[in-house]
Formats: sequence, C-alpha cells, structure tokens
Amino acid sequence: MKRLFELCHRYSFLIRKSHQTIVIRSDNIFTTIWQNNSDYHQNESSTNDTNTHDHEETKKFSDLSTNWWDINGPMRALHSMNKVRVPFIRDCLIYEGYGNGEIYTDKPLKGIDILDVGCGGGILTEPLARLGADVVGIDASEELIEIAKKHRLPELENLQYLNALVEDIALVGSLKFDAVVASEVIEHVSNPHSFIQTCSSVLKPKGSMVISTINKTLQSYLLAVNFAERVLQVVPRGAHDWNKFIAPEEVIEYLDHCDCSFRKIHGMLYNPFCDDWSFVSSTNMNYIIHAVKRQDIDNDQDNDID
Repeated sequence: MKRLFELCHRYSFLIRKSHQTIVIRSDNIFTTIWQNNSDYHQNESSTNDTNTHDHEETKKFSDLSTNWWDINGPMRALHSMNKVRVPFIRDCLIYEGYGNGEIYTDKPLKGIDILDVGCGGGILTEPLARLGADVVGIDASEELIEIAKKHRLPELENLQYLNALVEDIALVGSLKFDAVVASEVIEHVSNPHSFIQTCSSVLKPKGSMVISTINKTLQSYLLAVNFAERVLQVVPRGAHDWNKFIAPEEVIEYLDHCDCSFRKIHGMLYNPFCDDWSFVSSTNMNYIIHAVKRQDIDNDQDNDID
C-alpha cells in the first residue's frame, strides 16, 4: 500500500471498502470519505456492538474545547505530560527499528505512520508530527477536531485530523499504521477490551501500540479525582470517573488477547504545584505502556518492566 501521506499530497485516494471502490479527490481526504459514506458508517459503525464510544465523555471534553490550547488552563496537565510521553513514544519506536534510528535529530520519527486515537485538540499529535512522523489524529468530538485543525501550523503537512472513531478507521480495512497511540483515552471508553482490539486491528504486524492512563487504586481516587479536581482544580471537575480507571495488569492482559506482546511500562507522577511530570517506579497513579503486535508467533522476547 502506498504511503498514506504521499496519497494526501497528490490529492487523490483510491480506497476499497466492502464491495465498493471509491475515488476521492479532496484536500481533506478522510473527511470526504466519511461525508460520502455517511450512510455506510451509520449502518455499520454506530450499530456495531464493538463500538466503544461514550457520548457523555465526548460531550464533557467538547465543552472544554475553547481552552484546549491554553497551557495554563484546564488542560495544562496534558500539555506538561508531553515532557514524558513524547520521548517515551519516540524511544520505543526507534528501539523497534522505526524512524531514522537517531534519537537526537530534528526528525527522528520520519517515515513512521502514526494513528493518534482520541487526539482531542492535538496536544500530543502536533509534537509527534514535528518529530517527522506522518500522523493522523482522530477524535469523536467535532469541536475538538476543529480546534486541532485551527491550531495546526501550515508547515505540518504530515499531520491530518479526522472527526472519527477508531472503529471507523478499522472499517476502511486498508488503513494500517506503524504505531497506534491512545494517551489518556482508555479510561473514557465504554469497553476497554474492545477498544484495544480495534486499535490492534489497524496496526501493522510488528507495529507499536502505546497506551497511557490512570491506575484504579485508592491513591488515584484520592489524588487524581478528589485532590486534583476538587481541591487544586488543576483538572476539570468531572473529567474522570474512578470506576473506569484500569489496572496495568488488565491492560497487559487485553493486549495479549489482541495479539500484542508487552514490552515496557513506566509509572508517571504529576506534581501539580510546579506543573511537572516525571517517570517513577510506581504505577499506582499514572502509567504508560508499550506493546508490539505479533507477526506470526511471539518470539518470546524478554519483557522489560522499569
């Protein structure tokens, strides 16, 4: 399959879906595909029992769209999280043989196709594109996708946004990525296992999946929900439902069921007083996981727990 963004630059895209062959000529290729096939998506995606979209969660974050890029606003913890999650993603992909093999260059991720699932207004999506990756950011919120598009710099031609679910991408069938990133998303979906399964389905063999989220512990209930949201108010009130938090052991189990081999996990800790994130040995609060999709059989490589 021709590279995704080579097709974008040519303003012509041939895509096979179900029994149909559709030729799209548009600056916004993916949007046109979805507009021209709205009946298809309504019939297939919205009624699919594997759909993990939570409408209430989408509305909650859509209401915050106007302040999404305010680094001192309600999303400031996500902005500062880039200090740890961007290098984690970069290093994992380069270790797996993607990119140019050089971490400390301007474009270490050049040549890598990344799908950023639940990208919101693009806080993580943009830095990945600036590192040279060809990035598609998708989100269920139309408002947030519009914010992301407005904030995108003209020189980031390797960055594309789409108001869509990962289930929609999976329905296309021919779109596969070197890496799928779901950062601070899985705690907002209705079915984590199905969500990971769908993310795995759009991942190439030997491709990387990176998931960051919050552990379901007493510590996370006291600090991430009560203290951060209600006392310090550094996170929007009601942003998180502790009942939807998920332990790393569950995520790793789901990944294994979805043909992805666990590679690495780091704990992450947020200091709200100086708006700073750091890697820690404990995963009692936030954590980030890297896994690789198996090709034929698992090579039984050693797992690395840091």
